[in-house]
Amino acid sequence: MKNRSQLALGVVLILLGAWFIAQRQFPGLSNWMGPFMNWPLNVVAAGAVILLIGLLLGAPGMAVPAAIVSGIGGILYYQNMTHDYTSWSYMWALIPGFVGVGEMVAGGLERSMRRTRSGMNLIVTSAVLFIVFAAILGKINIFGAYGPALLLILLGMWVLARGFWGRNRS
Repeated sequence: MKNRSQLALGVVLILLGAWFIAQRQFPGLSNWMGPFMNWPLNVVAAGAVILLIGLLLGAPGMAVPAAIVSGIGGILYYQNMTHDYTSWSYMWALIPGFVGVGEMVAGGLERSMRRTRSGMNLIVTSAVLFIVFAAILGKINIFGAYGPALLLILLGMWVLARGFWGRNRS
């Protein structure tokens, strides 16, 4: 499985390099694709290519780096469109959620409930962290002044419950 992932990554890098060379050699190509390929969307497209190659090579684990790359491209697209570059101070909390999305996709392709559950845990944790940091930095106002503290308490209770539930199952 590791060899397939390395093969997929190598193919992605070669295709990306070829695309950049083609854009330099044929400027009309960039003009033609211009409306569709705002620079952050190039990052999202690179993630899609990583996923596609992983699927073609039978390496579902490539869904994780594909989701990370595409997710970061989405963050960059938001920042580029809104000029809200300070949002990175809390947007980074979404990255574990991107890993979770990749884990869920890979789990679905592999028919692995363990991997799917792991992905869901990462998504929930990431969402809570995102809301907490955004609230602390004053970007959103959820549950008033006590919102971040309440969300952290709820996350802690969820983690404890998952720990007890996992212990009782085994």
